[in-house]
Amino acid sequence: MDEKIDAKLRILADAAKYDASCASSGGKKRAAGKAGIGSTTGAGICHSYTPDGRCISLLKILLTNYCLFDCAYCINRRSSNTRRARFSVAEVVALTIGFYKRNYIEGLFLSSGIIRSPDYTMEQMMLVAKSLRTEHGFAGYIHLKTIPEANPWLIEQAGLFADRMSINLELPLQKSLEDLAPEKNAATIKQAMGQMQSRIIEAREERRHFAPAGQSTQLIIGADAATDDNVLTASDSLYRNYALKRVYYSAFSPIPEASRFLPAKSPPLQREHRLYQADWLLRYYGFTVPEITEGGEAGMLDLEIDPKLAWALKHRGQFPVDVNTAPREMLLRVPGLGTRAVEKIIRARRHMRLRIDDLARLTSGLKRVLPFLIALDHRPTRLIDRLDLRRSLTPAPVQLSLFD
Repeated sequence: MDEKIDAKLRILADAAKYDASCASSGGKKRAAGKAGIGSTTGAGICHSYTPDGRCISLLKILLTNYCLFDCAYCINRRSSNTRRARFSVAEVVALTIGFYKRNYIEGLFLSSGIIRSPDYTMEQMMLVAKSLRTEHGFAGYIHLKTIPEANPWLIEQAGLFADRMSINLELPLQKSLEDLAPEKNAATIKQAMGQMQSRIIEAREERRHFAPAGQSTQLIIGADAATDDNVLTASDSLYRNYALKRVYYSAFSPIPEASRFLPAKSPPLQREHRLYQADWLLRYYGFTVPEITEGGEAGMLDLEIDPKLAWALKHRGQFPVDVNTAPREMLLRVPGLGTRAVEKIIRARRHMRLRIDDLARLTSGLKRVLPFLIALDHRPTRLIDRLDLRRSLTPAPVQLSLFD
């Protein structure tokens, strides 16, 4: 590889690591013809290129880390004293094709700082995708980051060649955006999301290609005073109003020469983990934001236990439920039961009355399930009243040894 290209790659691959929204789940299966190259399998791609050469699946880079914007939380902000680099359209295309042919990657995740103008930046990213598809017959996965301030026509053109588009809201509160990202506007971002949603729906109805894997966004956690309740409320609104495929949560990382308005250290990584679990409850388990956050205190999730268990422990009066008669909605609220296990239980109980041994075959979380479920040979009337129930269901910390 050319030394100049390699130097750019090291800078722009490292600069892209702060964007978490790069999975490819939801992409349609597609294979190139004889004159083309690449394919997508529909399976998730969530790895990325690392400068030290470790095996990756997705080339995740910025077109450039130059930026006209001065977002306080961003390492690539205008006022940041960081090494800068910029790829040309042809260089990104050549890297993608070259890495694919060497079996390093299965697709491309491309984002960028804002250079010259939002329109110019969006056009450059669109041209990368267009060149890969039309000039090289590339059928692999392509994820483009959308510049919401760009002309809607350019965004629509990009969607013709991308599998997924994403627009990062970054912060859940309008006040935080005003203070920390003055060039960004939540209304503009949501307007772009709405336009994207409309085009995706139209394309599906007309059976044509337009960002078939949908759109996603990212929220930075711990850069402002937003509570978990604020974060999840924002996510819930985005899912309901714009049919987002995913909201990604990224713990804030302190940056050099940071604004005095930013925290000096990162939030606990466990907070990010709990938000992902809560997000899952919102999307697949029928929980509302107030139900999820009431499991913690002062709008924050309990960091010690997962949010479903936290909710159950605060609503012990609703348990235990009978595994043989409880509705699906209530079974989904039982700690230890996932959506697949619940579907298996519902199918199995049509033909038999379930016992503990049956549950053991249907779920791997039997220990967590037992205090909350009644089965034909199990009635935990005392377990649910135990004062030490929380401690008994929380794994004890394990001290790891360097010499094991």
